Amino acid sequence: MLTISQIASYAGVSVRTVRHYHAKGLLPEPERDHSGYRRYDAAAVVELVRIRTLAEAGVPLSRVHELLDAGESEFAAAVEDIDRRLRAEIRERQHHRERIAKLAAGDSLALPPEVVAYLDRLRGVGVSELMVEAERDAWILVAAQLPDRMPYYMDVKSQQLEDPNVTQLYRELAEIVQWPADDPRLDTVGDRLAAQFEAVPATSWDEEALPADLASLLDAVFLSSVPGARRILDRLEHHGWTGWTNIHRIEPLD
Repeated sequence: MLTISQIASYAGVSVRTVRHYHAKGLLPEPERDHSGYRRYDAAAVVELVRIRTLAEAGVPLSRVHELLDAGESEFAAAVEDIDRRLRAEIRERQHHRERIAKLAAGDSLALPPEVVAYLDRLRGVGVSELMVEAERDAWILVAAQLPDRMPYYMDVKSQQLEDPNVTQLYRELAEIVQWPADDPRLDTVGDRLAAQFEAVPATSWDEEALPADLASLLDAVFLSSVPGARRILDRLEHHGWTGWTNIHRIEPLD
């Protein structure tokens, strides 16, 4: 007769595992002998090895008892079902691995591929990483609310980057956003933006517009993080434009 340590050693498991199988009702717990110890026979070793083998094969413990008592055809059907579940889990885990691999680049977190490609293009034309990160965070907010619209928005943004004036402004923005609120050069920035707005077909502003609450959120980020934001917006209104995220034509102030 064997002690619990000995049966665990024979079956290649820990004593804790044996006790766990007892608790799950998989392995009958023998009566204690006159010395107060539980003693196991050879049949218990065989049963423990069978349980261990099924568990190591990926069979859930909740189904081990079923398989131990199953006939040949029932066992085959149960194994096929478990194998099907394992294959599904493997596919899901592989999908997670692919996602994790993509996240290594950083931009892929919460962003669709077309936005990642757009951010890479910004880097390619010399836009500073500070501005790329600001764009990334803004598009994370937009993508969370309007995932179906992202291909359209990215197509628009990519077309804008074809304009040398736009790419030049992007390259300068890392410096511009650090200018003090009363820097007179901000007026020139507003003038340049207004000129670019004039070149866009009027109908495009409505097509590209975001929901009002989302636009307000992005505008608030701009106003709170850029010292000269209010002066730039005032200059745009001087030329007949209002808004930052959603641009609208108004009567010019001059």
